Amino acid sequence: MSDFVYPQATLIAGVDEVGRGPLVGAVVTAAVILDPNNPITGLADSKKLSEKRRIALAEEIKQKALCWSLGRAEPDEIDQLNILHATMLAMQRAVAGLAIQPDFVLVDGNRIPQLTMPAQAVVKGDSLVAEISAASILAKVARDAEMDELDQRYPEYGFAQHKGYPTKLHFEKLAELGVTPFHRKSFAPVAKALMK
Repeated sequence: MSDFVYPQATLIAGVDEVGRGPLVGAVVTAAVILDPNNPITGLADSKKLSEKRRIALAEEIKQKALCWSLGRAEPDEIDQLNILHATMLAMQRAVAGLAIQPDFVLVDGNRIPQLTMPAQAVVKGDSLVAEISAASILAKVARDAEMDELDQRYPEYGFAQHKGYPTKLHFEKLAELGVTPFHRKSFAPVAKALMK
């Protein structure tokens, strides 16, 4: 993670999102300010870690970070705003929820939400910046847990398996069982299922 040159700021928050692609559930974001005096080893892009490792790291981040916060935008907000704007809103909520306001925010990807402090987008930031890696882990663990809960309410859809992403199984279940109240109605496969 040494490739990235940090801006000259004392309190840096990393921000990332999980769940732009799924057909169901909220888009979940996280903002994290790490404690330089309490380092966490093994931070990486959440997608490259095993589920067990992610869960263990999420607990360590919550204990060691100076502060952390989750943000979200619900399916009806995604339908109303579109997924990009809903993601930016969820990121704003994560940053606003931090107990300590950062001097500077680093956001994974190529776009930044409107914030009250300076921010910079970092492409592949979840692999380059420890703060963004930590945010990606917290957001992924939180969203996966929500999909597991949804799976208990609607076991026949297989949400624990595909996490709401547009897989062959998910398409089959949508066609067979229809749409749940948690599906994103503006997403094409869901809209198509609603027309039946």
